[in-house]
Amino acid sequence: MAGSALAAALLVVSATLSVGLAAVGGAAVTAQRAAGAADAAALAAADAASGAVPTADEPCALAARVAAASGAALTSCSLEGYVATVSVEAAYAGLAAVSRARAGPPEEP
Repeated sequence: MAGSALAAALLVVSATLSVGLAAVGGAAVTAQRAAGAADAAALAAADAASGAVPTADEPCALAARVAAASGAALTSCSLEGYVATVSVEAAYAGLAAVSRARAGPPEEP
């Protein structure tokens, strides 16, 4: 009987750890997905603003499309000349992973 109780306890602990690690892993993947979506959206907006990418869309509208294609939602977008700053949000288990990115030409010395 004692061996069965010990085995059951080990199974419960193992299952709990597995679920916890899966949740942490999923949150980490979502955070990285949000960061990638922010980078891609900022680059798309900066390229559209500079004319490097011909598009009929406004730069921030293009950034929203790129973010949505990456599984995130654009929450803010601003342009200062050819420099785009965006913020995106991706959801995981009811929580939001927020990421910001900035893209544009290099700063002059």
